[in-house]
Amino acid sequence: MARSRVVYKYTEAEDKSMRLGFLLIAAGLLSLLGLGCCWLRPALQERGGGGSANCTVLAVRQLGERFACTFSCGAACRGTARYPCLQVLVRTSRSPAPALLHEDERQLRTNPKCSYIPPCTRDDQENSENVTYKQKYWKKKVGSQPFTCYFNQHLRPDDVMLKRTHDETVLLHCFLWPLVTFLVGVLIVVLTICAKSLAVRAEAIKKKKH
Repeated sequence: MARSRVVYKYTEAEDKSMRLGFLLIAAGLLSLLGLGCCWLRPALQERGGGGSANCTVLAVRQLGERFACTFSCGAACRGTARYPCLQVLVRTSRSPAPALLHEDERQLRTNPKCSYIPPCTRDDQENSENVTYKQKYWKKKVGSQPFTCYFNQHLRPDDVMLKRTHDETVLLHCFLWPLVTFLVGVLIVVLTICAKSLAVRAEAIKKKKH
């Protein structure tokens, strides 16, 4: 028995390989668990309550109300500026009632009254020009052309989004890379065990021949 334990004892290189494999397995499992609880599950819940529709622009207008945004001008430099509120009203194929268009779910949460939040700069006039450019884009370039929009019953059922924050590609990568890490760890452990087993058997056969 003592001789058998010596034969089956892993070398230093094999021991490091096993540790690496178990480390990758643990990292993959923890990543799946963490992403699932903190990011993937909420993203799937958002997508589960929504769908797509065809939208056409009904009206594009600027409200008199202005909203505050925070700009950054350096490591320790931050300030507040203001921008006008642009509203893009659309008609969807799922409902005849007008709906307010938003860039995505994040913009909807940040400012549910407006359709667009410009990149915040120190100059209020520059912010206004960015909003005016966006207004001309929806009026002239899009006009009455239909486009795909998305809705989500979990947020505001009367509002629609131009794009999803969590699309299929992001969700795929969120699940794929932790799974690949886990499988690589399993593969390293299995290959190390198999290689050791074959080496022990080869050594045993060699001893029998001699």
